[in-house]
Amino acid sequence: MDNATRSERSRNAVIQAALAIIARDGPARLTLDAIARESGISKGGLMHQFRSKEAVLKAVLEQQIEHFEAISRDYEAKFAGNHPAPHLAAQIATSREAAVGSHVAALAAYGALADQPDLLSASRKLDVDKVQAIKAEADDPDLALLRWTAARGLAITAVLGLCPFSDAERARLFDRLLDNHAWTRPATAAKPVAAGKAPKSR
Repeated sequence: MDNATRSERSRNAVIQAALAIIARDGPARLTLDAIARESGISKGGLMHQFRSKEAVLKAVLEQQIEHFEAISRDYEAKFAGNHPAPHLAAQIATSREAAVGSHVAALAAYGALADQPDLLSASRKLDVDKVQAIKAEADDPDLALLRWTAARGLAITAVLGLCPFSDAERARLFDRLLDNHAWTRPATAAKPVAAGKAPKSR
């Protein structure tokens, strides 16, 4: 096994150990000593790759971002050519995956952000690109962004354990957000105003 492969395996073992500790003991118990014990890697070997707990949390966040970016790319390929708003549909579907999957890694990522909010910069840049793509393909950009934001809200409240909906209700809401026909309607012609009458104020 070459050094690069060994290093990558050690890195993944550290990340998985961190997730196991957070799931079992909570984020407050995450320390370098605990990670070394959990992963079976010496503390010296651990610190060769990660100088601090924050560095481990950053790696968890980066792994989560790449994980969901890969899911998003798969959905974009799926919806391309057969959906009027493939970028929006891909983001809603990705949020649905985040809502129903394991939340341990996401909670660890939120823990990293609480201590180091500057880590959001990479995620924020990706979101800016997504927003531009969604707006570019939409007939009604504001409505498209509202649907995207609603999907994100459903995912985030599920991850944090704050969602007031049952699994079935949440799934139904995601289906509604994905259904483009449910959000389009023919424009209604304005009623003509009689001569000499001012339109009623609302």
